[in-house]
Amino acid sequence: MGKKDKKQEVEEPQIEATKTEIVEEEALTVEEQLQEDLAKEKDKFMRLFAEFENYKKRTTKERIELFKTASQDVMIAMLPVLDDFERALMHIEEDKEAEELRKGVLLIYNKLITTLEQKGLSKIEVNQGDVFNADDHEAVTQIPAPSDDLKGKIIDVVERGYKLGDKVIRFPKVVIGQ
Repeated sequence: MGKKDKKQEVEEPQIEATKTEIVEEEALTVEEQLQEDLAKEKDKFMRLFAEFENYKKRTTKERIELFKTASQDVMIAMLPVLDDFERALMHIEEDKEAEELRKGVLLIYNKLITTLEQKGLSKIEVNQGDVFNADDHEAVTQIPAPSDDLKGKIIDVVERGYKLGDKVIRFPKVVIGQ
C-alpha cells in the first residue's frame, strides 16, 4: 500500500460520516417541515370550525327572528282595520240609540285585539303630555301649545303605534306643542 492508498482509506470514512450527517439533517428538516405543516393544517381546521360554528349561530338567530316577524306583513295590513274599528267605536259611543250595535262592534274589536296580541302585536303607549322623542314618535304637525308646560310635548295622538315583538312596525303619529 502506497501513500495514495492510505489517503483514500482515510478520506472514505470522513465522506461516509458527512453523508450520514446530511441524511440525519435532512430527516430532521423533513420532520420539522411535517410538524410545521401539521400545525398549519390544525390552525386552518380550527379557524374553519369556528367559522362554521359562527355561521350556525347566525343562521339560527336569523331563523328565530324570521319566525317572530313572519307575520309582520299581515299585521301591518291589519293595522288600518284596527284604526277603523277604533273610529267606529268612538262614533257609535256618541249615538245612544245604537247601544246594541256598539256592544257587538266592541266584542269583535276586543276579539281581534286579543288574537293579534297573542301573535305578538302590542300597542305603544303614548299619552297626552308625554315628552316628544323623534326616535319613538312621528310628528305629524306642530301647533301652538295651549299652555307653557305643553311646549315640546305631545298634544294629541293621531294614530297609535304598534310593535311586533321588540320591533316597531308603526310609530305613533302625534301632534306636538310649539
